[in-house]
Order: sequence, then C-alpha cells, then structure tokens
Amino acid sequence: MNWEIAKILMQDGLVTGVIYALMAVALVLVFAVTRIIFIAQGEFVSFGALTFAIMVNGQTPATIWLLPVFGTLIFLMELYRFLIKRACSALQLLKAALLYLLLPFALALLVPPILATQPSIWLKALLTLLLIVPLGPMVYRLVFKPVSEAPGLLLLIISIALHFAFVGLGLVFFGAEGWRVSEPFFDGTVEFFGLSWSYQSLFVIAMTVFIIIALYIFFEKTIYGKALRATAVNRKGARLMGISTGLAGYISFWITALIGVVSGILLVSFITITYETGFMIGLKGFVGAIIGGLVSYPIAAVAAVAVGVIEAFSTFWASDYKEVIVFTLILPVLLIRSLTIQKHDEEE
Repeated sequence: MNWEIAKILMQDGLVTGVIYALMAVALVLVFAVTRIIFIAQGEFVSFGALTFAIMVNGQTPATIWLLPVFGTLIFLMELYRFLIKRACSALQLLKAALLYLLLPFALALLVPPILATQPSIWLKALLTLLLIVPLGPMVYRLVFKPVSEAPGLLLLIISIALHFAFVGLGLVFFGAEGWRVSEPFFDGTVEFFGLSWSYQSLFVIAMTVFIIIALYIFFEKTIYGKALRATAVNRKGARLMGISTGLAGYISFWITALIGVVSGILLVSFITITYETGFMIGLKGFVGAIIGGLVSYPIAAVAAVAVGVIEAFSTFWASDYKEVIVFTLILPVLLIRSLTIQKHDEEE
C-alpha cells in the first residue's frame, strides 16, 4: 500500500463512517431517554433507502400502506381505552382518528398520483421521509410505551423481536433483490487534498454535519430538547418536575427514525441496499455507541467514523475478515468497562 491508496481508503471510510456516526448518535439518544437498545434502528435505513430507490426507478413502493396499518392498530388501542377502560376522552379519540387514520390513509392515496407526474428526486426524498419517519413514534406508541417501565432486559428482548418483524416485512415489501440509485442529488466532482471528491459524497458529509449541529441546537436551545436531556439524566426526577417521559419517548423515536431514513436515502447512492442491509449498518453504528458508553454523543460519533475508516482499510487488507475486525473493536472497550464500573444495579 502506498499513500495514494491510503488516501482513497480514508476517503471511502469517511463517507461511510459519517453514516455510522448518525446511527451511533441515534442509538445513544434512544437509549439515554428510554433505556431501549433499539436494535431495529437499521431497518429505518433499509426502509428509507429502498422506498426511495423504488420511487426513483418509477414505481410505487408498497410501504405506502405501512402507516395506515400501524395507524389502524394504534387507533384500535385508543378505541379500547375509550370504550372498555375509560382511560381517554372523546376528544383524544377524535385526535387519534385524525393522526392515525385520516392522515396516513390520505398520504397513501396521494403518493401514487404524485409519482405519476414524475417529480424531481428531491420531492421523492421528501415523500420517503413522510412515508417512513412517522413509523418511529408509531412504533414507540404501539410496542414500547405500554411497557416503558419494564426492566431493561425485557425492553431489549422486545427490541430484538421488533427487528425480526421488520426484517420479515422488508422481505415482503421489497423482495430479496437489492436496489441502488444511480441518479445522484448532485453531479460532478471537485479536486482537493489530492483526491477527486464527488459532489454526492460531499453532500453526505455536509448533511451529517448539519444534522449533528441541528441536534446540538435542539438539545441546547429548545424546551423539548432540554426536556429530553433531563429525561436522559433522571427519568423519575424529570417526571417529578412535570416532564412527560412518554412525550420524550415519542420525540426520541421521531428523531431516530428521521436520522435512519435520511441515512438510507444518502447511502443508497453509494452501495446496493437489500431488506437486511440496515441491520449490519446499525450494528456498526452500535459499535461506535458502545465505545461511547451509550451516553456520550461526541465519543460515539467519532468512534463510528473511526469504524468506517477501519472497515475501509480492512476491506483492502483482509476483506474476508473485515466484519470480524470491526466487531472485535468493542471487546477491549467492554473489558475496560467491566473492570472499571463497580455499580451494576438497575436504574434508580
């Protein structure tokens, strides 16, 4: 290997590493706020990427019916609470009908005629966000909110089960074949640092930086962001101060779904995505999150970028063992943490 090859490998590692960094930040956010290790995070990458790719290829994705199905299930839960348990008012039921029935079905019916007009790639990306991102808070409401106070182990088991359910749905909706988008958001290349950078790769890096800055502003400057930080520090204390931990869960799942879908839209221009690709992407983000102790956003992001670079070099030197090399990175971290952390009790 010479310096020219090393620079190319670092370039490839940086582009994929920033996607892993977004995954790591999203995983840390969800775990800090809800105590959930969200294994299904990668499925938002796959669903977003494949829905977008199908639209770009001139077809209507079957995922237009995901929101109506999930929304109907949630509405039936609300109807049960209203009729049987008397736990919600008629106004709340009406609001649930609007959010979980009317809007999802209206969107599902509007997408095919919009796609028939052959809209721009930017509008297709927006439609992908509208179709997939609301699944995040819906998943929280349907799966995790009823057991939000359960032990961490049970939440992890549910998260694993949800991952397998989403993988099965992905196979049904997208099939076993992979998809890739050949039409970039930006055409052209530019030379600097002795390398040729495509505008598309620079766009991916810029979007990652923008999302991280936006998250910083959200957590530091907004009431909802500060509420999430308070919930992450102490759930019981946040409830005593009048902060809704349920609302914090909704917001955290909305953010993590947004990050996952955006990552999928950006990544599908570089690699072929299948219904199960997102799991490996999420796992590599999880390596960064573990290195950050599932608490530190900056360390998790930097570690995830390092994972991308190490993966690129591993592909060059020992492609058959690149996954082994990447996932072995967490072993010394876990060993050090097991030797240094004395308290292993459940959350107080």
